[in-house]
Amino acid sequence: MTLAPDFRGGLPPVLLHDLPARAAQCWPAQVALTSGDTRWEYATLQARIAWWAQGLRAWGLQPGERVAVVADKHPDTVAAMFAVTRAQGVLVPINPLLKPAQVQHILSDCGVAVLIGPAIRQSTWAALRESCPDLRHVAHTSADAVSDTTSTDQHADDEAPHRALETDLAAIFYTSGSTGLPKGVMLSHRNLLAGAGSVAAYLGNHGGDTLLAALPLSFDAGFSQLTTAFMVGAQVVLLNYLLPMDVVRAMARYRVTGLTAVPPLYAQLITLDWPPEAAQHLRYWANTGGRLPRSVLSSMQARAPSALPYLMFGLTEAFRATYLPPEEVSQRPDAIGKAIPNAEVLVLRDDGSLCDADEPGELVQRGPLVALGYWQRPEATAERFKPLPSGVGRAGQGTAAPEVAVFSGDTVRRDAEGFLYFVGRRDEMIKTSGYRVSPTEVEEVAMAHAGIREAVAVPVADEALGSVIRLVVHGDTGEGGTDESRTAELLGHFRQQVPAYMVPREVVWVASPLPRNPNGKFDRQRWRDDARL
Repeated sequence: MTLAPDFRGGLPPVLLHDLPARAAQCWPAQVALTSGDTRWEYATLQARIAWWAQGLRAWGLQPGERVAVVADKHPDTVAAMFAVTRAQGVLVPINPLLKPAQVQHILSDCGVAVLIGPAIRQSTWAALRESCPDLRHVAHTSADAVSDTTSTDQHADDEAPHRALETDLAAIFYTSGSTGLPKGVMLSHRNLLAGAGSVAAYLGNHGGDTLLAALPLSFDAGFSQLTTAFMVGAQVVLLNYLLPMDVVRAMARYRVTGLTAVPPLYAQLITLDWPPEAAQHLRYWANTGGRLPRSVLSSMQARAPSALPYLMFGLTEAFRATYLPPEEVSQRPDAIGKAIPNAEVLVLRDDGSLCDADEPGELVQRGPLVALGYWQRPEATAERFKPLPSGVGRAGQGTAAPEVAVFSGDTVRRDAEGFLYFVGRRDEMIKTSGYRVSPTEVEEVAMAHAGIREAVAVPVADEALGSVIRLVVHGDTGEGGTDESRTAELLGHFRQQVPAYMVPREVVWVASPLPRNPNGKFDRQRWRDDARL
């Protein structure tokens, strides 16, 4: 389906805060945000955005200064987030699940001037203020905020000393990174709006959609639920869930038409009994943040047979790279698809030349979604954001300066029909017995065995082999089976499916679901570092 945006509000949106502003002009009475029993129409949301923007200017915010918003999922938080760029600040969304030390790192790393967060954590904010010298003001969001305040901020942009442009820095998203401290990915207004338009186009989003925001708003795919919905005047249901069943209940209660989640959440959802209403209105469900195991894919299709599955792949440094159209899922369920609209994805060798069909290489993305780099990390930026090699594609033809693309660090292959397949992360590949092994491939072999619900494969240092594979699994306990007997059965399954060098050396059985990082992905680093295993 091709998206036909409604520009009754004037010119197409250019800046991040243009999205809710145009929606308020085009669809003022349409519901923008729902949280519990609270509903905000677009006109209400826009008034509250103006109120927050006026406050930010009153606190002395200067163009380009960073504003951190602790992104708990409430309407007032959303209003504060979009007010930041309206006041010409730079948005830094922070996951509310982060510990104080992690929040302090982000605040200090990018020199946050204003922190906006829920009042319930006021003591935490006071301590952070003492340890972050650039932080000069703390404000509190309210879950019960109303927008009956008046604002004189309507023409404040015209009074600013510098005009904001689509190429300006709009937001800094911190990656969850498997090693080291998180890095801030710098995104322009153009990056964010190009992503919203592209996703809304291939998902066919429209004003009648209700999107469930289950992912953290500090996660690029979670924030995308807002920008995509605001692009077309759709409704977003803000869900702070404790249990996976809360997601299913929300789908039924709010008649959700679109759900985007990560594989671990889908793996939990398929174990639940869904009421008929949960899938009754679901038009599509989309996967991001990792390849979805076939068993989880088929189970989701069985629970929502009329919903279209979209398998997506991307990275924070360029938001979204590929998607697999629903009509291709049954034919090639292991594929990550082709490039999304308004992006080009290349598969390159280490020397910069194009790979042949089915030859593994690095995924390289070009186009308006490619981020500006890492905040104050020139060496890391130069390593990941590099000029395209001359003669590759049509990039930079006739230009004075080379085009910069993002080199993802992901190994993929492209088949003869142009579909891409994920092989593994270069920094997660397990080197064992002289071979490079993808942990994703090991995990999928495990997931194909009966009774395995979740699996994580990580390297463990070995003097003779370089590394051996540790497999951590969460599965059904069975009747009378010991860990030793279950391990023997599982390793027998591996020996039937893969070469000897891919068979795990260690299997660790975990009774509860595997821990995840704040973005909902499996916490691989824990299983590398835990010496007690």
